[in-house]
Amino acid sequence: MEVTALCIRLLIIIWMLLLTQVQDSCYAQKAYAALPHLVPARLQYFEYESISFNCEGLHGSLGLGVMRRLPSESATCGKNWGFSNGSHCIIRSVYVEDSGEYWCETGDGKKSDTVNVTVTAGSVILETPVIVMEGEAVTLHCKNKTASNISASFYKNDLFIKNISTGNLIIQSVSKCDEGLYKCRISGAGESPESWLSVKEYHKETIPLCSDQLPVLLYLLIRTVVTVLWVALLLLVLRKRHYEK
Repeated sequence: MEVTALCIRLLIIIWMLLLTQVQDSCYAQKAYAALPHLVPARLQYFEYESISFNCEGLHGSLGLGVMRRLPSESATCGKNWGFSNGSHCIIRSVYVEDSGEYWCETGDGKKSDTVNVTVTAGSVILETPVIVMEGEAVTLHCKNKTASNISASFYKNDLFIKNISTGNLIIQSVSKCDEGLYKCRISGAGESPESWLSVKEYHKETIPLCSDQLPVLLYLLIRTVVTVLWVALLLLVLRKRHYEK
């Protein structure tokens, strides 16, 4: 009886851990799917770089496109800018004028969140992720167009943070308090534009399990049950042998 009770408790604990892990993974997927996926995955670019947008995470019944809003226009990829291929959009050579807000939009009006892309003609950019989940580690890399491994000074909301010899500002466990406008400066090369660091909070109580996660969860549950049963059987055999002695 003691062995059985122990196995049941162990099974419940493992099940709760698996459920929490799958739910966290599901929430992260939903958060990232609500934004256009950029390649390279950052918000700042040098002129003449190539940018790719992917909108596969947003589903609609009447087609899907990448939109952008510039000071003078709001238009779909493939119409006077970019090359469209279904849910993908490529700008092969970006210019300062391509800076602006980009988002995914379906033909029936569903929209993703926007990302604010900045293109600079300068020599320094700050590589900032499009979005980061609360509790994750994030690295902000100050990049020189012509050199690497350069010492850089970092700023948040125009306030100096620190000088870092590697050019990487690492935040180990990011929180909403870390949100803000970040930029960096490299002596002799210049200053990067500012970019907003966006931190997504977890709201687990409002997030159902993803349908594509259910088979994984079922497999893990079955494997766990089988493992626990084998352990219980082994303990019973060992206990029986002990009493026979």
